[in-house]
Amino acid sequence: MTQGCTPYSIDSPAWRWVPLLAALLLGGCSTLDYYGQLAAGQFELLRARQPVEDLLADPATAAPLRQRLALALQARSFASAELALPDNRSYRLYADLGRPYVLWNLFATAEFSVEPETHCFPIAGCVAYRGYYRQGRARGAAALLQQQGLDTYIGGVEAYSTLGWFDDPLLNTMLAWSDERLVAVIFHELAHQQLYVAGDTAFNESFATFVEREGLRRWRAARGLPEAEAAPLRQREQFSALVLASRERLRALYARDLPAPAMRAAKQAEFARLRRDYRALRDRQWGGAGRYDAWIEAPLNNAKLLPFGLYDSWVPAFAALYAEVGGDWPAFYRRAAALGRLPAPQRGAALQALQGAGQNLHATPWVQP
Repeated sequence: MTQGCTPYSIDSPAWRWVPLLAALLLGGCSTLDYYGQLAAGQFELLRARQPVEDLLADPATAAPLRQRLALALQARSFASAELALPDNRSYRLYADLGRPYVLWNLFATAEFSVEPETHCFPIAGCVAYRGYYRQGRARGAAALLQQQGLDTYIGGVEAYSTLGWFDDPLLNTMLAWSDERLVAVIFHELAHQQLYVAGDTAFNESFATFVEREGLRRWRAARGLPEAEAAPLRQREQFSALVLASRERLRALYARDLPAPAMRAAKQAEFARLRRDYRALRDRQWGGAGRYDAWIEAPLNNAKLLPFGLYDSWVPAFAALYAEVGGDWPAFYRRAAALGRLPAPQRGAALQALQGAGQNLHATPWVQP
């Protein structure tokens, strides 16, 4: 959201944490080896880029790829013409990396904490994970952290933004998505280029998520497409609420003065409760639709809960801000940038003041089919 964006939610289009890899050029707080693999991975990506228009003009380009690239190019033009997002070469290029993820993000917490182990970078600020261009390197780093007693979680990333430092390409990892998901990601990542506040993930991701949602609503309207179905979004919100409630119970548990064995038993009991609550929700309200079965049945730990709540916590506030300027995109961006320049406490207070008004506004989000 992407060193750097986030998962969006567990069913997000890219776990769009924003890895600002340009930070590696400026030095920083990590090892030379870590920055070296970031530099090598980014160079590989840049070297693989090809102009989308050249691929569309090439008779050898396969029809399925041609269709996806043509759609992406339409969305890219719409983003700048109708949403006033940056007009540059990003997402007008394509790169096939030959793998399902562009990189893997590693999250970590202490055994009895839901606070992330953070990593700070010169431009991106502090983020809750580290990105690796090779899955094996992410797993190796996770194993070292586990030896130190930390909880770890690795999530694959299908797309990210360098915030305009480079011309970000469309990736093969993105093209298997639905049409709406692909369009949504382009809007979201360009929104990060429009505005980014170092060290405030919730602000950045909520801003980009609002731009994406309102942009997608306009995209549908311009093409006479129906609105997104409500059920998948409602399920995503309900599932996220379950996880966030579990995280808060764990936070309260870890604040207690308990012996380590008792704490571990209570921790596992909380994860068992989360699974029971999910199954009850799935069976009673979703008609048995197991949208999140794979996630919930896999091993659970503190680190796996970290991404939740980052991508939409301030979306109602940005919806209220957008309404205040009458849907004028440049004015909205100016107002959002002014919020971003405030010191963190004042910024939070201003967003909280907008939040109540925004709760009553309707903005149709993209929904993964």
